Parts: sequence; C-alpha cells; structure tokens
Amino acid sequence: MIRGRRVAANPIGPPVSASHSALVPEWLTAPAHANELVAPVWPASARRVDDGSVEIGGVSVFDLRDRFGTPLYVLDENEVRAHASRARAAFDSAAERHGIRARVYYAGKAFLSTEVVRWVVDEGLSVDVCTRGELEVALAAGAEPGGLGFHGNNKSVGELERAVEVGIGSVVVDSPIEIERLAAIADRRGAVQSVLVRVRTGVHAETHAFLATAHEDQKFGFSLEGAVEAVARIRELPSLRFVGLHAHIGSQIFDSSGFRESAARLVDLHADLLAGGEIPLLNVGGGFGISYTSVDDPKPIEEIADGILDAIADECAVRGIPMPDVATEPGRVIVGQAGVTLYEVGTVKTVAASEDLERTYVSVDGGMSDNARPALYGADFSARLVSRVSHEEPALARVVGRHCESGDIVVDAEYLPRDVTPGDLLGVPATGAYCFSLANNYNYTPRPPVVAVRDGHARVIVRGETVDDLLSRDAGLTASDTTATPHGDTE
Repeated sequence: MIRGRRVAANPIGPPVSASHSALVPEWLTAPAHANELVAPVWPASARRVDDGSVEIGGVSVFDLRDRFGTPLYVLDENEVRAHASRARAAFDSAAERHGIRARVYYAGKAFLSTEVVRWVVDEGLSVDVCTRGELEVALAAGAEPGGLGFHGNNKSVGELERAVEVGIGSVVVDSPIEIERLAAIADRRGAVQSVLVRVRTGVHAETHAFLATAHEDQKFGFSLEGAVEAVARIRELPSLRFVGLHAHIGSQIFDSSGFRESAARLVDLHADLLAGGEIPLLNVGGGFGISYTSVDDPKPIEEIADGILDAIADECAVRGIPMPDVATEPGRVIVGQAGVTLYEVGTVKTVAASEDLERTYVSVDGGMSDNARPALYGADFSARLVSRVSHEEPALARVVGRHCESGDIVVDAEYLPRDVTPGDLLGVPATGAYCFSLANNYNYTPRPPVVAVRDGHARVIVRGETVDDLLSRDAGLTASDTTATPHGDTE
C-alpha cells in the first residue's frame, strides 16, 4: 500500500444504535473521537503527526510497515526503561521508609530478549526466569547469575544442574521432590544453593481463574502447613540455604488489598519459622496490572509499593519481629504498555449476530498466533486506526484474525471509524507483555518480528520467522526443498 493511499471505501456500517446495545460490553462507551490515543493505554511517545498517521518512539507506522511488514510487534525502549526505573524507585523508597532493602526482579515470562534484559538490568532490576531457555537468554545478555531467580513447578534435573553450575542467586522450590533433587545436585557440585519456598497463601486475586495462583487447588507451591515441613527439610540439608518465603497471588491486579491479606498469612508463617534460624527475605511476587482499555484504572506503582510494604511492616510489628527485606517480581507493568502490535486490515464485513442484530467484523493479517490472550483468558484490548484520521462517526466493530477458529478474536468490541477499509493500518496497544511470549505457529503462521523504537530509530530485536524457518524443522524435507518467503506470507 502506498503511503496515505486507501482502496475504495467499504464502510463498516452506521453508528451504533440502541438496537445494537446487546453487542456492547457494559464497560465500553462510544468515544467522542475515534482517533484519540487514550493514555495510559498507549505508550507515552505515541502521537498523531500532520498527515494523521501515528508515530511511536519517533518512528512512523508507515516506515515500520514498509521496513518490517505486518503484523509487527513494536516495543518502545524508553517506555520499558522508564517503567523499570519507576518500579525500582517505588520499592526502594517504600523499603527505605522501613529501614530495609528491596529487590525488584523483572519477570522474564512477560517478554524476554537479550535487549530487554540489558534494558532492565541497566535500570537496576534483577531478572526472574522459569525455564532453561529464559535462563540462557538472561546469561547471553550478560546478566550476573547472582542476580537471577529461578521459578517453575517442574524444573528438570538438567535445568537445576545448569542453575547451580552458573551460580544462580536463588531457586524458588515448588515441591518436596525438587528439594531433594536440588540438594543432591548442589552437594555433588560442592555448592550451597540459596532457596525460597513458594507458598499458597489461599488469597484469591480478583482476576481470571487461570491467572489466580494462590488458591489451594492448583499446581504451584506448598500449602501453609506443607511449607513448614519443606523448610524443616531444607534446614537439614547442608547443601541448601533457606533464605525466605515466596508467594504470588495472581496477575493483572490493580491495587495492594490482596497483597495485604497475603502478607498477613506469610508473615504469620515467617514468624513461626524464625525459631529455626534467620530468614532474610520475603518475596511477595508480582502481578501488578496495566490499562488495556480506557476504563481500566490500576493504582500507581508507588501506591502499590507503599501498600505492600506498609502491610508487611504492620504485620511484623504486631508479632514483635524484625521486618525482612522484601522482593517483588513485576513483569507486565514493565513492558505491557510499551508494546503496540501493528496490523493491516484485509476484509470488512457485516453479519447477522441474531435475528435483529448485526455485527461488523474487521479482519487483520495476524490474530491468535501473535496474541493468544483473548482466546485464552477472554482478555480485552483496544484498537485504533493509525494510518490516518477519520472524520466519520465511530461504530461498533470486532477485530478478528486470519486463523481458522471462530475464537480468533483480537479485540472483542471496539468503536472504530465507520469508514475503516482494507489497507488501513490498525494499532493494538498494551501488547508488550504475554503476546510475543505466547506467540505460536498455528496454521503454520510465522511469528512476527519484534522491533524496538527509540528517539526516531527502529531496529529488530527479535527476528521474525519465515515459512522457510518453519519448513526447516520438518524432517521430511531437505534444505534445498525450501524457498525464501517473507514472515507474513503463507503462499
């Protein structure tokens, strides 16, 4: 598509009327202007320029499309760095008020590449990993092993061997079997490995059931009673050093109330365990939420940090025990808002949703292969036309992908200009976390590249796949059987 040029209009229908209200989620309202880039859903650097198109990090969406194609993950480096620095400062400040130290681990599962590791380490964060692959990415980026934490409910013997070999800072143990495995490995290597014990506190986060991770009937960690036995066993093993408890109550949490209740139970257990020796650290996990839509209203990270540490201080004071150092593991709040996914509109059509209701579908060139969260969790996202402005009234639409699944939804409900048409570029903001991480090759679709933007410059930080890449893994073919194909072309 030539810059600024559109094919003939194929309007998406009249503005939403009362007859369409059954299709509109309760939280969604029609914007006064369908061109507005709502803060803080979009990166701070996202803005419209004179021709009506959008630039991110000083780079035009046209330049991004022309150089890298679509779909495309765009990550604003300055935004990632700013959020990392802000999180570190928030917890450092809250800890200083209580005379303790705080350690902030970046949760690599949200998004991991060597560049992102370097950014967050530069801003004073440690890194949390949960697989051998994530560990190797962090090491390849130059992260100090002693600044890494290792999670996971089923770490393999090989993963534990590698972690001890490189001198990882801490391992969060998740089961009695893992305690014995790790102790044997550390003993064989003549090492003493620091460990935390993951605890299910029974506090349920106000989030999707698959994102709430502290209730009893799930795979992570020890019960409060089981943690006592786990710590006793660790203290018997000379190759392990118990350094603290760990809990994670869920993800996409907007305030500190759930953390306050979890802190009460954790500190209670912490106090009981002090009789057996010092416990220098309490890790409260992460899960801090971001705005995906205009109605999301997460508390500022400073308020959350103060709330969490005040709660721990209060619980320690009640029990007359010293307050331990506190660790936390933000991920989404560091990279989520920094990401925007660019798509090109392919088709637009209106269908009968019921006997008297119609729904307009705007199909784009990506979908559940580059953003699985709507299909997995029913997650809501926003979308905007980013290649131009429109003076048409906003109308209700559903943005869908190109895959052979009726659940292949990118944005379930959004108001877009009624003249959205094939060839337009759409931007879906707040896709920096858990989109690239969950990307897949469904329908043999190559995963898009990730491009970092900063101060008017763009560079690839994760190479996009081609069909050749996918075919190269097919053992029924030889290298000579494949031909080069762009990442978004499946012909």
